Amino acid sequence: MNPAPQRTTLAYAIGILGSLLIVAGLVWVMHRYAQPPPLAEDRKAMRAKNLSELRGAENDALNTTAWIDQPKGLVRLRIQDAMALVERAWQNPPAARSNLIARVEKATFVPPPPPAQPSPFE
Repeated sequence: MNPAPQRTTLAYAIGILGSLLIVAGLVWVMHRYAQPPPLAEDRKAMRAKNLSELRGAENDALNTTAWIDQPKGLVRLRIQDAMALVERAWQNPPAARSNLIARVEKATFVPPPPPAQPSPFE
């Protein structure tokens, strides 16, 4: 009987098991190392305050009328007013479409740059 094949198989089994244990140990160490610190109570309060401020700003934007760009005549309307205006305007779709296109062109108009002045040295 030759004990060499049994020893070889045992060596491979120990090598594989050792490799798996090393990888498992490295995974555990990296998991512990890369874990972020827990959130503190002040962070939670700050996030809640920021969320309430954001919701308040959203509520103001949706429910109040304000100027967006006064020189161009752009106004932000309340949702209810805007919906009533849209319902009224789109009873005649061709006119509403042309009005919408004209308003978009007015809102996004960029004046051309002034002409270049000739240099006095030319």
